[in-house]
Amino acid sequence: DFAAIRKPHACNAALVQEQLRDPRLEPKAHADALQPFAKGRHHQRQAVATDVRARVHQDGWRRAVQREHLQHVPDVAALVGPRVELAVAVGSGAAFAETVVAVGYAAAVACPPGAQVLDADGLLLTLGFIDMQFNGGFGDDFTADPTTIWQVAAGLPRWGVTAFLPTVITSPLERIAQAQQVVQSEPAGFRGATPLGLHVEGPFLNPQKKGAHNPAYLQLPALEAVAGWSPQTGVRLVTLAPELPGALPVIEALATRGVLVSAGHSTATFEEATMAFDAGARYGTHLFNAMPTMHHREPGLPGALLTDPRPVVGFIADGVHTHPSVISLVWQALGPERLNLVTDAMAALGMGPGKHLLGDFEVTVDATSARLADGTLAGSILSLDQALRNLIRLTGCTLADALATVTTTPARSLGLDHERGRIAPGYVADLVLLSPELEVRGTVVRGELVYTAE
Repeated sequence: DFAAIRKPHACNAALVQEQLRDPRLEPKAHADALQPFAKGRHHQRQAVATDVRARVHQDGWRRAVQREHLQHVPDVAALVGPRVELAVAVGSGAAFAETVVAVGYAAAVACPPGAQVLDADGLLLTLGFIDMQFNGGFGDDFTADPTTIWQVAAGLPRWGVTAFLPTVITSPLERIAQAQQVVQSEPAGFRGATPLGLHVEGPFLNPQKKGAHNPAYLQLPALEAVAGWSPQTGVRLVTLAPELPGALPVIEALATRGVLVSAGHSTATFEEATMAFDAGARYGTHLFNAMPTMHHREPGLPGALLTDPRPVVGFIADGVHTHPSVISLVWQALGPERLNLVTDAMAALGMGPGKHLLGDFEVTVDATSARLADGTLAGSILSLDQALRNLIRLTGCTLADALATVTTTPARSLGLDHERGRIAPGYVADLVLLSPELEVRGTVVRGELVYTAE
């Protein structure tokens, strides 16, 4: 398969697409591209890919990935043959910057002479990962210092993360407003994962399920407090406890503006959770954590999240926040359409064991977890590629289905599936190269190779 990301000074998308048309392309040639070019099984289809190469050219063609002897590409492009080459062109004009503008056979678009060649033999190509809950890393905490968001974002592609929601936990509203300003101000020359907007986790949480949040800043939901929160002002996701007084009007207001509202840090009953979904909540924050234990006669918020078809459910698959057997159980209940793997990673990610910050609290980190002095879990030190590997190992699910939980599912949840979650014309060119062991070997963000493993 040949995936070429082209960034010329001007690119006529209509012309390129016309040139790349081929009668052998089936109607699903631009179908969902979350499915990797991988050896495995998905919906009774087989994919066998070998001999992968990547080309890089700094002036005309910026990036290219070539595969040969591809028997079938499941859902990326429904092409069948002993040798299929698929081209993905990316434009740099104002209308097509950093996005795929055409998909078709590589023979129609020749790679220019003199292009630098990166040997990527045997690697798998998939979409970039999206982390919906990420508190910080490399020693920096977004709540303690929102100005570190872009600095940390530059390091995330090493784990395959090409976009994420910087998460600010319970803090004064002024701190959240500061983070909104930061996330909307991309530094010149930035190269790294794209912050899509904030995940504001608090301050509208139930004190009984505050977890590692500072109770001094908790407050009841109020319309005036969220008046300036919308995707246009840097807020994408808000976690709140739906049983609190005033929560339902806030859910309705935020959902109307396009903010994804999540139920979490909550003691909500099954009925209260259902009322939240009726009001517009469509997500659940770190299932089973900071919520009541599910009982067979009172399933509560966990039961509602598992059984109501409307919400997508965030889940930390580290084997610490939940027992490994529960990970398998959750997969059987939710599947790739409703399970969203998140890390909930904190400042210690990318660092060694020791003392680190999560908001206002010092956290002790060992080889597997991050905890407050009283033993309360305080985020994680999980990377998203490790979460992906954990899910496959503990559930036996296909790679294709596992990838959906960190690509198309979060894109759809955020209302961004018109621009993310597919390798198709008009979609953002975020890609990851994985080894057969699913280790990240290269990451492309917005058409630019920003990380390669040594």
